[in-house]
Amino acid sequence: MPDCPAVLFYPETFLTNKPSPLFIKTIIFTGFTLIAFAANSVLCRLALGEKTIDASSFTVIRLLSGAVVLWAILKITRNKNSSPAKGSWPASLMLFLYAVTFSFAYITLDTGTGALILFASVQITMISLYVISGNRLHITERIGGSIAFIGFVYLILPGVSTPSVTGFSLMTIAGMAWGVYTLKGRDSVNPLMDTAYNFLRTMPLVMVLAIAAIGNARCSTQGIVLAVLSGGIASGIGYTIWYVALGGLSAVQAAVVQLLVPAIAALGGVIFVSEAITLRLTLSGIMILGGILMTIWGRHYLVQLKLNKKT
Repeated sequence: MPDCPAVLFYPETFLTNKPSPLFIKTIIFTGFTLIAFAANSVLCRLALGEKTIDASSFTVIRLLSGAVVLWAILKITRNKNSSPAKGSWPASLMLFLYAVTFSFAYITLDTGTGALILFASVQITMISLYVISGNRLHITERIGGSIAFIGFVYLILPGVSTPSVTGFSLMTIAGMAWGVYTLKGRDSVNPLMDTAYNFLRTMPLVMVLAIAAIGNARCSTQGIVLAVLSGGIASGIGYTIWYVALGGLSAVQAAVVQLLVPAIAALGGVIFVSEAITLRLTLSGIMILGGILMTIWGRHYLVQLKLNKKT
């Protein structure tokens, strides 16, 4: 079925004195989600890159802690969550597939290369499925998405190296799985319930992974803490907020805005680790933001321009 227009396609909701509640909620929740995604990337790289924990254990603890945290939130708010929504098995499978392939991919990939493969796969998957479902990309979506992606590549280019075949394949699968998982969330009527049950449904696969990898498990206290923070906070709560934000984003918008994640992570390094603000970061940030704005609002402005010319 063709994609329904998303709230962010209409900039007048932002330019008027009283923006719509849906617009404000979408902006706020999208911002929080992108910050959570950036934090998740940092936590994953700290845990796996520093070899404080093995990939299997990290994935098991990450998904288990996400399920526990979300289930606890559901119990606390049970009177406010009477919706019958309970996620889906396909979404849960995509969540598990993303988590496990992401972890194992980073064993052989550096940060820049992994990010490039992951986000390229996400973009291609989501936009391809959007087109296959009967939608057409507007010229501003094509140009804006391309500009944002070029800015993203320019940002991470110094950290890119030739990937291993295994790492490339695993991260490509991770990106495809995450793209499908994201699209599944656009129909969510109760993001908390859906996300909680999606995490809970991964538990059988988590148990299989834990049993299969028990002989090679390697966990330090630091690795376990990082996995819990990644799963319980950045993933569990972050993915719930993402499902809320998706209610106001089109598939193309949802795909393109995620290119901000590496830029936010880099900005976090400037703020919290006193890293320098480089020309590369500044230029890439402008390109990514400009491309996103063109993707979100370009169609509307061109339509309005044509209408004004006719009148």
